[in-house]
Amino acid sequence: MQWTDERVKTLKKLWEEGKSARQIAEVLGNGLTRNAIIGKANRMGLRTPASRAKAAGNPETQTTGSQGCQWPTGHPGTAEFHFCGAPREHGRPYCTPHCTVAYRRLGGNESGGN
Repeated sequence: MQWTDERVKTLKKLWEEGKSARQIAEVLGNGLTRNAIIGKANRMGLRTPASRAKAAGNPETQTTGSQGCQWPTGHPGTAEFHFCGAPREHGRPYCTPHCTVAYRRLGGNESGGN
């Protein structure tokens, strides 16, 4: 697939309107995937919904720094989407409560049977 000027213009317009990468891929067609759209948007330097909200001064949207929990909440592309932002467990991307949801012990039998 060739990235023509028209396709790039359409991608940029739809991205700035807050359309999801999947929605943009469907509009552009030609077998484009969500990942292809995300890759092109990154190479173009387009901002993610969270970074757009931060730049606009939206205090409701939290972005994560190197210390913030990266557990996503809400639907990407909406104003309600944000990351937890609580202090992370050392060496993990999530806070303690979200680590308990994200990780399970290998070989453990949580039901107590067998």
